[in-house]
Amino acid sequence: MPERPTAEAVADLRDVLAGIGPVVVAFSGGADSAFLAWVAADVLGPQKARCATAVSASLAPEELDTCRSLASAWGLSWVAVATDELERTAYVANGRDRCAHCKASLMDALEPHARALDATVVLGVNLDDLGDRRPGQAAAAAGGARFPLVEARFTKAMVREASRSFGLVTWDKPAAACLASRIPYGVPVTVGALGSVQRAESALRALGLRQLRVRHHGDVARVEVDPAELELAFSHRGGAGERTTPR
Repeated sequence: MPERPTAEAVADLRDVLAGIGPVVVAFSGGADSAFLAWVAADVLGPQKARCATAVSASLAPEELDTCRSLASAWGLSWVAVATDELERTAYVANGRDRCAHCKASLMDALEPHARALDATVVLGVNLDDLGDRRPGQAAAAAGGARFPLVEARFTKAMVREASRSFGLVTWDKPAAACLASRIPYGVPVTVGALGSVQRAESALRALGLRQLRVRHHGDVARVEVDPAELELAFSHRGGAGERTTPR
């Protein structure tokens, strides 16, 4: 089925958010959550649209800086919220339901903020996300979260198109998952492993790469880059690997 006009979806999103009332936006700084945060603040006003960034070892420091900068530039009501997923045995075990435990931790951390505003927690999930196995989505929904972009029938492409039309710098931001996603299932998630991945990816971004992943395999790292950036990546292969291989 062809996508409907993005302007129509934006109008529906505004109606959805107005109907929900006060919200706490889980704000990772990615294209989806940034767009949702911006529209929520525009519709409800900053005082009724609090944006909260979950902070733990699974969040790269650069991403936290991005959230802080965007909130300042856009006049958002923003708060950094510590989450405790690394204190949860089931999360550390890194089974295929890891994301469910992460989202449960997130919902627990956001609950006091939602209660203070009599607000609903909302996440930047879009229609394209529904096709994947996402236990985190189910856990968030079970905790009372809503997905306004899904309710307004936004695809990822529509989020980017609308973001660009509003002049949001996040319109073409590469997709990014939490650092724990770089560790194979069944291998315990540790602060050390997350830190290794973070340092490796930061070093590669400093070389000019944008879309990348560093997969942690003990003493070996597998670097994934966008095909369009392969030439740039290969141009730095002489010595960069020793600096960026997780340990």
